[in-house]
Order: sequence, then structure tokens, then C-alpha cells
Amino acid sequence: MAGNMMKEVIIKEAGSADVLALHDAPIPTPKADEILVKIAAAGINRPDIIQRMGQYPLPPDATPIPGLEISGTVIALGQDVEEFKIGDRICGLTNGGGYAEYGVIPAKQALPVPDNLSLTEAAAIPETYFTVWANLFDIGQAKSGETVLVHGGSSGIGSAAIILAKACGLKVFTTVGNQEKAAAVEKLGAIAINYNEQDFLTIIQEEMAGKGVDVILDIIGGSYFSRNMKALAFGGRLVIVGAMGGRIADKFDLLPLIFKRATISGSTMRARTADEKANIARSLREKVWPLLEQGQCHPLIDSSFPLEKVQDAHKRMESRDHCGKIVLTMPEALF
Repeated sequence: MAGNMMKEVIIKEAGSADVLALHDAPIPTPKADEILVKIAAAGINRPDIIQRMGQYPLPPDATPIPGLEISGTVIALGQDVEEFKIGDRICGLTNGGGYAEYGVIPAKQALPVPDNLSLTEAAAIPETYFTVWANLFDIGQAKSGETVLVHGGSSGIGSAAIILAKACGLKVFTTVGNQEKAAAVEKLGAIAINYNEQDFLTIIQEEMAGKGVDVILDIIGGSYFSRNMKALAFGGRLVIVGAMGGRIADKFDLLPLIFKRATISGSTMRARTADEKANIARSLREKVWPLLEQGQCHPLIDSSFPLEKVQDAHKRMESRDHCGKIVLTMPEALF
């Protein structure tokens, strides 16, 4: 940083990871109800990849700088901010702009970092934990004693879902692509299903004696849709948060939906209103933060990259070899 300038990552044009570049920009000023954060770390998420490829329409007034979650230290307060003070360690859900040395964030979308978490760990929490809480527990109504199937268990969303579901007393099945990932998610407490060697529907039917699972959290979409419906228990809930396997569900049989009285829903986090995000933050503070402070529910970190290696971080995510969260770290940050 020189004077009031900082480094941020820009997307020069839609394309591969090579279109990401460092750029000098003014340090932003917090508006009313915002805080200015000296960013220590920022999580990498699949919407960042989709945005870089030009396939993720931004909400109105959103910054084109990628990055949906950050951790760091509060260095300035906007008008009417009462939740935090200068010097506080926070993590939170941004409206973009996380790939930078400094960033602004709505105060109601930020949470204090527990003392037993590093700032690198804290940066891996907001986007995934907000998403999992909103979809698995609010929309999906998952509760202790039930059974959940999490697709893509080695992803950031998937690993967070396993961690939170186990902490809340659920039995967890999850799909992964190889034995190394299976071993990693089994350490988190899930029953792993290697989709390259096993059919998840067959395993669910065998393990659940034909009754199915109560909730499915799905990042795959179309290619899994029919089998998901068959894998649901009576009154089951399918919550779709991604479409990595396609947007279209061909030849869908409505009868399992009707006979099981199943519910299908889906959502994205970025399109939610500020009030909705604030409500999710409050729920996390009440339900999950005490567990974090007790040493539970810590995120699974795959790897971290310095800001100037952002291209490598994106390539790591696109390789699909990662297990857990990928994090960018900023210069001169204390972790």
C-alpha cells in the first residue's frame, strides 16, 4: 500500500484464470452501516470462477472485483455502526471486493472471529457457512436425528455441510470422486460414497433399508435430479444450490415427488437481500459461534495462496482436486 492506494484483483475480460491481474486502486470508504476492513484473507468460491468466465450476472451496484467472503481487522466505521469497534477481528459476507488488501462490508453481515480461530481459517467460513445454514437448516429444516445426503462433500460447501450437520446431530452421507477425498470426509464424520465406483442411490437404499434420507443438499443439479428424488424419504426435502451437473432434468418422473410428499427448493446467497443476510448472520452467531468457540465446526482448509498467486488459486479450484476451502492471503497480514 502507498498512501491511500491498495492492490486488488481485476478481471481483465471473461476467460480463463489468466485474465486475473493485480491492479492499483484507492482504498474504499465505508458508507453508513458499513465497516472498512484491512483484509487478512479471502475465501475462493465457485461463483468467483463463474463470474470470471462472464457467466455470473452481478447484482445492481455490486463491485466487479471478485471475492464474497473475507477476514481481517476493522480500521474504520461508517455512520451508525455500533456492532464493532476499530481493531476488532471480523469475518463476513461481502457484496464483492474481497480479492483486495482493503474492503468494505455491511456491518450486519460481519461476525467476530473467535479467539481460537486464525484469520485464515475465519476467511473460509462466511460464504459456505451462510449458504449451508440458510439452505440445509432454514430451507431444508434439517434437525438432530435426521439423515442428510450432501453431494460434493469435498467442496467448500460440501465440507461445511458435513461439519455443521454432524455438530447438529445428523447422520451424513456424501458423494466424492476418489478414495483420497473419501478418507478426508470420513474424518469429518460422513459416510463417503465414491460416485466413480458406486451408485449413491443404491448405497442410500441399502444403508437406509429403503427408507431414504430426510434432506439432500445438492450442488450437482440436473444429472442427479431423478436419483435424488428416489433417494428421498417420505416428506423429504431436496435443496439445490448449484448446477455443476447441468441445469436441465430430463424425463423427470413426477410420481416420486407426489407419493413422497417431497419438497424441492433452491437458492443463491448473493441474490438475497441485506436483511436476509443479516438474519442468517444472527442465526450463525446464536447457533454456530458457540460451537466454534468450543473448538468444534472449524472449517476444512485445502490450501492458501498469496494474493499475487490468485491465478493459481483459481486453477486449483478448477482442477477439482481440492478438499475443503481455498483461501487467498494478503501481504503483511497477521495469521
